[in-house]
Amino acid sequence: MDSENEFKYSAEETRRNIKRERPGFGRTVLIPFISGILGAGLVVGCCFFVPEVKEKIIGTSNNIVLEKSETKPTISTNTGDLKTVVDLADYSGTAVAVSEKALPSVVGINVVYTVSAFGGRTAQGEAEGSGIIISEDGYIVTNNHVISAESSSLYYTIEGAKEITVKLYNDDNEYKATVVGTDEYTDIAVLKIDKTGLTPATLGNSDNLKVGETVFAIGNPVGMEYSVTSGIVSAKDREVEVDGTTYTAIQTDAAINSGNSGGALVNANGEVIGINTLKLSGTGIEGIGFAIPISSATDIINQLIQNKTVKRPYIGIEGSAIDSYSAKRYNLPEGIYVESIEKDSPADKAGLKEKDIITKIEGTEVKTVDELNKIKNKHSIGDKVVLTVYRNGKDQEINLTLAEMPEQD
Repeated sequence: MDSENEFKYSAEETRRNIKRERPGFGRTVLIPFISGILGAGLVVGCCFFVPEVKEKIIGTSNNIVLEKSETKPTISTNTGDLKTVVDLADYSGTAVAVSEKALPSVVGINVVYTVSAFGGRTAQGEAEGSGIIISEDGYIVTNNHVISAESSSLYYTIEGAKEITVKLYNDDNEYKATVVGTDEYTDIAVLKIDKTGLTPATLGNSDNLKVGETVFAIGNPVGMEYSVTSGIVSAKDREVEVDGTTYTAIQTDAAINSGNSGGALVNANGEVIGINTLKLSGTGIEGIGFAIPISSATDIINQLIQNKTVKRPYIGIEGSAIDSYSAKRYNLPEGIYVESIEKDSPADKAGLKEKDIITKIEGTEVKTVDELNKIKNKHSIGDKVVLTVYRNGKDQEINLTLAEMPEQD
């Protein structure tokens, strides 16, 4: 009896235990499924911290990405293994620092001149420009065309500057300026005001400029005093022809407008590397301005201060270019046709003759008078140069000693 009851109890308990331990849907399907997802997510998440794995999964990006930062924004550029970060706050700080350093060295210039109209009537005109302080005791450099507005036509004549005044940064006073010297060939002029304690500009080296370098133009465009614009160096040694004169200039897209002429083009260190001089204008033209390189202007400025004029070497001829069409037509070389020779000039003493064709100077080919002058002006008075001349169907070399250009020329 007891054994029977014991047997029944054990069997019943066994059936109940089997029923409780029977696996259901959640244990056999759902839990493993969820565990698999969590495991896969954990693995992928960890892989994103491994650059090589991340690159395989999503690839790399060459786009410029604006990243958020707790302190200051940056521009991050990913290019393969190279990563460059530009701090926007630092860029803005550079512009502020440049402005604070250079603005006190830039002045506004106002020129009053007389206009004589047809019939004897006269009127007073004004023009505005900019200038750069180059000494503590009042010397200022600007463009020659800012202070020399002389021109004439059938209907009017504009005379030279009647009065020139200068306005300093953060100074409401106007100071009368005198002209120390001008040079039309390089479009540079030097003024002087009776004032000391000025802040002279720091002059840089324009020869070291690189295309793409950040620059700032400072001046008084269209009467808006002490404006600062930014851009880059678009090109170096750009040749620009204005009124028959060829200038070698710095090209920039920093805004240069009327009134900016004579102002400063400065680099990221606040150093003057150019004198703003002109811009191209017209339909479809935007962002093409030019500045005189300061490295080539320094010697001109010093000569104007010391001698009131620029002493240049000269050859003593009048000539015109033989272009490729004329050269082919008349079976002549391209070069400079000598039309006349000044008496007792270096050309006359060296034996140069009319109808000679100058094809080279110091071994460098020249096809225009501007090209000849550009090389000639790199030499000093008293230097000896060799001209290659085509005469009577043959080339020959002539040794010539450069002399000082007469003042009237």
